Amino acid sequence: MTLLGELQAGKQGLGCMGMSQSYGAGDDRESVATIHRALDLGVVLLDTADVYGVGANEELVGRAIKSRRDEVVLATKFGLADPDRRPRGDAGYVKQAVEDSLRRLDTDHIDLYYLHRVDPTVPIEETVGAMADLVTAGKVRHLGLSEASAATIRRAHAVHPISALQSEWSLWTRDIEAEVAPTCRELGIGIVPFSPLGRGFLTGRVTSVADLDDDDMRRGLPRFAEENFARNTAIVTALRELAAERGVTAGQLALAWVHHQGEHVVPIPGTKRVKYLEENVAAADLELSADDLRAIEDAAPAVAGDRYPAEFLKLSNQ
Repeated sequence: MTLLGELQAGKQGLGCMGMSQSYGAGDDRESVATIHRALDLGVVLLDTADVYGVGANEELVGRAIKSRRDEVVLATKFGLADPDRRPRGDAGYVKQAVEDSLRRLDTDHIDLYYLHRVDPTVPIEETVGAMADLVTAGKVRHLGLSEASAATIRRAHAVHPISALQSEWSLWTRDIEAEVAPTCRELGIGIVPFSPLGRGFLTGRVTSVADLDDDDMRRGLPRFAEENFARNTAIVTALRELAAERGVTAGQLALAWVHHQGEHVVPIPGTKRVKYLEENVAAADLELSADDLRAIEDAAPAVAGDRYPAEFLKLSNQ
């Protein structure tokens, strides 16, 4: 089992967001089957948030794990639930948010509770202090941050041990490697990469923007814009060539690269389908040499476009 701080989380988790929003229509029956199959395969870390589906995702996950709660490392997030996605981290809101999440998840505790985005108007000491009170009360077991800067991580960790930092990390998003990842390693904080498959782009299954549903969030992301899409497709082409040599998929190779970024790294590829879950789980066992890793990195030398629109990108690395 891979550790996030002192929390045993397994090699890989399951991101549940797409079951309720962002990537086209969901199917609750298939989503529940995917969660159950994940547990059968030893994937115990399930990731959700109060903002996903405006609470519907927490309710879905809660229903799915009701009879198997003791098998699950349950992670959820708070702090972006306002209608305008404004970060909020004041102590009063922390206490309100956890009660709402516990109710929707239909559980008496959350194993890993993240601050979804840092509120720049509230000292991180206040937010984490309120989160620490939840640990004392037994409502939360471990604390995490998401998309936080190295300096904020240090300040937060001084208030209460931070078990995990969740941030985007993949072959086409490597920002955290400069300061954030080294800080986490120094402090013994685990890293939970979200979107380790580049929001599905690195699998090669999205061949054009026309493949996406009209309400798919990726239509609004710069890297999926028409002027950047073709340039980024070259990355997938190169990955496919490398993957074919090993008899795996491009997505599995990209995910295996994330797994090889050091100890205490637990990626959470998201899916709402059993077949893709099984493909992702198999990637966790791929062995890559130093030469393999260099070849994979060479396949993705530059990415066209930012990972978020400017107004949301500014919420990261606070």
